[in-house]
Amino acid sequence: MSGFQYGVSLYSYTDDIGTVMGLDEALEHVADTGATGIEILSESHIPAYPRPDTAWIDHWFARLERLKLVPTNMACWVDTSITLNHNRTEEEGAAQLAQDLRLAHLLGFRFIRPKFGVIDEELTPHPIWRGAVERVLDLADELDITIIPEIHAPTPIRHPVTEAYVDFIQKTGTRHFGLLIDTGIFQDRPLPYWPGETPEIRKAALSFLDGIKVPVEHLAEVIDYVPFIQAKFHHIDEKLHDHHIPWDRIVPMLKKLNYNGYLSSEYEGVRDPWVAIEQVRRQHCLIRRLERETELSHA
Repeated sequence: MSGFQYGVSLYSYTDDIGTVMGLDEALEHVADTGATGIEILSESHIPAYPRPDTAWIDHWFARLERLKLVPTNMACWVDTSITLNHNRTEEEGAAQLAQDLRLAHLLGFRFIRPKFGVIDEELTPHPIWRGAVERVLDLADELDITIIPEIHAPTPIRHPVTEAYVDFIQKTGTRHFGLLIDTGIFQDRPLPYWPGETPEIRKAALSFLDGIKVPVEHLAEVIDYVPFIQAKFHHIDEKLHDHHIPWDRIVPMLKKLNYNGYLSSEYEGVRDPWVAIEQVRRQHCLIRRLERETELSHA
């Protein structure tokens, strides 16, 4: 039974980067967890995006080599509504994707996660996504980068959005398009209320914060198309108990399905300075413990 690969999304530390620590220090904290993978937000973490200078690129690779980290996923965006009067065409969307594919390749990434503009509250991507992606599949193949749109609450696995992505993979036969599963879809307990949030606001627009409770068994229906997982979480206490995400069911299911890709920590809890560092460490300890326990139970 092969093991998971562990990574961290720098989104977990976004509020700290630039305020109480820099990018170099954030990478030090990633390495300190024992993780090997690093995931970034393109526009937030790359100076002068989309054209960082040579000195920054050299420093990027030098610090990754020193810390024994590898680039995994570069999150990027395809804003479909440029102005109130103009939506991107498929050709314009493809140009944006091509730009990000080339930048990801330059920086050593294996995946890009494009966030397309959506047309409803169920996160249905703008219809240009299919034509835009199809136009860059040859480039993705040439650069050996996989394009992985995110399955994120309130969109479950059994949903037309997910089905459309799977249909695209099956019809094109591509190996360079897949699904990124965000573990927030398995959340089964409510999150605390945000400042200023009322029960009425949550019921009307933010009900997914109570958890959409996707059964972990549904992973079996799509796992063949899932090369990368964002390990979303919000709070793990000092006893390594996650208050919202059922890792005790997720981890055994992933092991059963022989998933051996990355679990990339994505902390979205309290954003007080330094809290994310301890939270990410706790998550890695929790998942590693559950992985060992699952392996021992099947030995």
